Amino acid sequence: MTKLTFQKNDIGLGKRKQAVARVFLVPGEGNIMINKVSGNHYLQYNDTYLSTVSAPLKAVKLESQFDIVAFVKGGGLTGQAEAIQLGVARQLCKISEQHRTSLKPHGFLTRDSRIKERKKYGLRKARKAPQYSKR
Repeated sequence: MTKLTFQKNDIGLGKRKQAVARVFLVPGEGNIMINKVSGNHYLQYNDTYLSTVSAPLKAVKLESQFDIVAFVKGGGLTGQAEAIQLGVARQLCKISEQHRTSLKPHGFLTRDSRIKERKKYGLRKARKAPQYSKR
């Protein structure tokens, strides 16, 4: 495998929950590489995660023209897959501004801002209170 070099403006950054993904789109056949591992292997051969990652490419009908190379850290597999999806969509908009019109209605360019709520003192979790006894 040849060593790939990227410039700073080639990065599509995606975030979801605690996951942060740096995504590069390379001309190719539609292969997915995540953290230097095959996308199938990294995402545990889960079809849902694989379709999530490649959904923006399918929306603009370019799934067989680009390889996805992603470096992701933090969070679980769902958050990582959705972070890669956002990074791919942003990278497609950098390639051509015309892709924005087909990606925006599907919600691929929207950053999901929901994150874990902090634990409050006096409670067991963020909202779970200890059992209340009247007497």
